[in-house]
Amino acid sequence: PVLLLSPSRLSVVGPSGGGPQTYMEQENDWDRDLLLDPAWEKQQRKTFTAWCNSHLRKAGTQIENIEEDFRDGLKLMLLLEVISGERLPKPERGKMRVHKINNVNKALDFIASKGVKLVSIGAEEIVDGNAKMTLGMIWTIILRFAIQDISVEETSAKEGLLLWCQRKTAPYKNVNVQNFHISWKDGLAFNALIHRHRPDLIDYDSLRKDDPVTNLNNAFEVAEKHLDIPKMLDAEDIVNTARPDEKAIMTYVSSFYHAFSGAQKAETAANRICKVLAVNQENEQMMEDYEKLASDLLEWIRRTIPWLQNRTQEKTVNDMQAKQEDFRDYRCVHKPPKVQEKCQLEISFNTLQTKLRLSNRPAFMPSEGRMVSNINGAWHTLEGAEKGYEEWILSEIRRLERLEHLAEKFHQKAAIHEAWTDGKEAMLTQKEPDTTTLSEIKALLRKHEAFESDLAAHQDRVEQIAAIAQELNELDYYDSANVNARCQKICDQWNVLGALTQSRKESLKNKEKQLESIDELYLEYAKRAAPFNNWMESAMEDLQDMFIVHNIEEIQGLIAAHEQFKATLTEANEERKAIQAIQANVPKIAQSNNITLTGSNPYTTITSENIDEKWAKVFELVPRRDTALQDELNKQNSNDELRAKFASQANKVGAYIKAKMEEIGRISIEMNGTLEDQLTNLKDYQDSIVSYTPEINTLEGYHQLIQEALVFDNKYTPYTMEHLRVSWEQLLTTIARTINEVENQILTRDAKGISQEQLYEYRTSFNHFDKVRASEPSRLDFGVPFVSVNPVLFGCQGDAEFGRIMSIVDPNGTGAVTFQAFIDFMSRETTDTDTADQVIASFKILAGDKNFITAEELRRELPPDQAEYCIARMAPYTGPDAVAGALDYMSFSTALYGESDL
Repeated sequence: PVLLLSPSRLSVVGPSGGGPQTYMEQENDWDRDLLLDPAWEKQQRKTFTAWCNSHLRKAGTQIENIEEDFRDGLKLMLLLEVISGERLPKPERGKMRVHKINNVNKALDFIASKGVKLVSIGAEEIVDGNAKMTLGMIWTIILRFAIQDISVEETSAKEGLLLWCQRKTAPYKNVNVQNFHISWKDGLAFNALIHRHRPDLIDYDSLRKDDPVTNLNNAFEVAEKHLDIPKMLDAEDIVNTARPDEKAIMTYVSSFYHAFSGAQKAETAANRICKVLAVNQENEQMMEDYEKLASDLLEWIRRTIPWLQNRTQEKTVNDMQAKQEDFRDYRCVHKPPKVQEKCQLEISFNTLQTKLRLSNRPAFMPSEGRMVSNINGAWHTLEGAEKGYEEWILSEIRRLERLEHLAEKFHQKAAIHEAWTDGKEAMLTQKEPDTTTLSEIKALLRKHEAFESDLAAHQDRVEQIAAIAQELNELDYYDSANVNARCQKICDQWNVLGALTQSRKESLKNKEKQLESIDELYLEYAKRAAPFNNWMESAMEDLQDMFIVHNIEEIQGLIAAHEQFKATLTEANEERKAIQAIQANVPKIAQSNNITLTGSNPYTTITSENIDEKWAKVFELVPRRDTALQDELNKQNSNDELRAKFASQANKVGAYIKAKMEEIGRISIEMNGTLEDQLTNLKDYQDSIVSYTPEINTLEGYHQLIQEALVFDNKYTPYTMEHLRVSWEQLLTTIARTINEVENQILTRDAKGISQEQLYEYRTSFNHFDKVRASEPSRLDFGVPFVSVNPVLFGCQGDAEFGRIMSIVDPNGTGAVTFQAFIDFMSRETTDTDTADQVIASFKILAGDKNFITAEELRRELPPDQAEYCIARMAPYTGPDAVAGALDYMSFSTALYGESDL
């Protein structure tokens, strides 16, 4: 394979003196060390020779061999004089090599003086007949004098020429110009260019895509005969090459461009109209998009706020946690896209207003209720409802958790009490037989005294049950009715037991006067065993009692209380041994006194075995309680670690957001370089900030763990998740707004034709007199920069003129000027902009100086979509010279600058 070589690497200094700029793309660079494709070299030789001769013939000469005939530099200098219209230094007529080199150097110096920086092309190579370097030099000349000045819309040189070809051939079937090689192989594009400008010379409908040689020859012959464009290529050169030489085709096509340059006046008018219509169409679309996006966002807020304001209470913690999960899903899934939509809405609104100002259109006023301020107000209401909803969920979870704990505790204590009272009424109402002995009566009396002691010990539990029921009522427990009913039953039964106990005591006391024998040892055992038994039951109850804590201090308090309880076990064990000793003394005393025991202790049902069993149970429950308290301590330590993790991440994220907010404030003031550089840097900066999102997500993960653990306070950080979310969204919005401001400045610069140097001068002057850099936009000290930027335009005007200027840039009379208003005014005063009169003049050119235009003329001169846009909106023309189908372009043009919704 061989490589095609392109012209030498070079750059051009534009004729405006604006500094070096890249003239050709890298793919067009020449490399002197590579080989030249023979087929392309042949095409370049033929095309470049024909192009040179088309100009040299004006001086009465021509060339035959491109690398030989330019070696002495004479015809090269002549060619440059013809195409430039300028005189070059007098050539040297000597035949020596040095004379030839001097002549070629004069030609090369002239080329360089036109802003072309020649690289790798030297006079010696041209004098030596180096074909590659000679072709490269001629291509450089063609670029500079035939292609560089081509300008279509906002493109120039190669891109402008390509756009011109695309515009001209767009209506033709089988033509799709995308480049300067393959798109021209079938010859239809050449014929379409001719037919577009001279339809009398070409019968385009008779051409066939499958006959490229005929098509090419037809176009080349017609161009040479009728358009004075010399034949620069043979049809076979193009058809028999897989990829025709791009430079040869560009050179040939540029000749067509210059041949038809007389038609450019109408095209320029069409371009102006297209530009104005495109702006109007784009603005209308942006208005529709804003209205729809604003409506959708407001509708979403309207649907969401009632959901956040719903305070319907649930019955269980699980139900409330389900609501909490729904809220977290809303926060992490549904809301973030809406935050982006809100930010995009503000950016779209600002961009639209800027574009309307730049195109002299009235400002956009959204329909009622869809202003940015309306959206901000609705958003503020949404966030307020959101904050209140989250606080309500957390408080409800705590309330329901407390209720479930109390309800469980109530039913546990009630069950223990009901088990104790079972059968007590029957015991208190039983009647003693008449044959009861005195000892039996005394035993019954002592037993009853022990029962009274037991009854008094249970008074505390009954009071606890009633207190818990009362608290459940106050906290609005959903099953309060059943709790109250059970509590009332227990209280009523307790009152009955009290009355029965008193009645039985009185009965036994009456009989006590008759029966005086009693076993003191049984009685003493019963008196001491009953309280000890009750103490053990209470201890077991406490050891099995449920507990709930929220921090380390609370669990440490429970652990301390438990340790105090364990410290009493030694003393309690001594009491147990003393009680057991009393019981052990009973058979000894009975035996010593020849007393026959007939059964168990008549005064109590509590046996030594019962005490030992319960004492063993207490010792079994103590380590369980130790484990439960230690597990809870571990849980609280874990919660404290969660607090510390969240706090560490929150403090880091908070400091990062604060630093970035201060940094973006400085960046927005101190930005240097071109606006494109600033925009690139800002977007890179935005990407770096967005890349911090995983840190935010990590923090959200910690926050979720804390909420799932029901942790409600954090002493390690002043930050809350809500505060950091709002700050993060504010940071993202601020950088997006800063980027949008630079984009709007680019729109202003491009639309007004402001150079980079002018924009820099405006910004420097504005910043010098800038007095306020707080949360509001940059503001300018009253009027001074206008004089500093342009003393001729503003410095010598009177008070009346200065008042006129300030009424434009400061319509509200605040005494301050924003930067956007400043550059809008400066560009409007110093640059040319499209006006209604200019658009009317452009339509008049397309209409052939008529006061109306027809649909056929619009479709011929404008792109299809813009032509139909005008036809649909233009009113019929009713003037005295009207014809069928006449349209009124004057009122249409005026409406473009008066009403934005045509």
